[in-house]
Amino acid sequence: MSTATRLRPPFRTTIGLALAAATVALLTGACSTQQATCGGDEYPVRSVGAPGNACVSNDEEPPKGYARYPEGKVPQHEGDTWSTYWSTRTLDENGRTIELPDEN
Repeated sequence: MSTATRLRPPFRTTIGLALAAATVALLTGACSTQQATCGGDEYPVRSVGAPGNACVSNDEEPPKGYARYPEGKVPQHEGDTWSTYWSTRTLDENGRTIELPDEN
């Protein structure tokens, strides 16, 4: 039997497939671990004068007591830069960013 017609041992193929599957799982898993702040048809809003946020349908205005985040400072995923930033800040009634008081 020549080397061109010889079959590969099954364990080599199995190992190759397992490694390929593990690589794909690692590469795609990193993207899905971040939870989006809001659903696809919603945008996040910030509570005015207090901690907290909510999600509002794209075709609606923020409810009373909530305001849109300032442009360029909108959190997209939990734990991202802007989510962390807003964990210690909120908006006042004029839309200015203010520090939240300590909870001590």
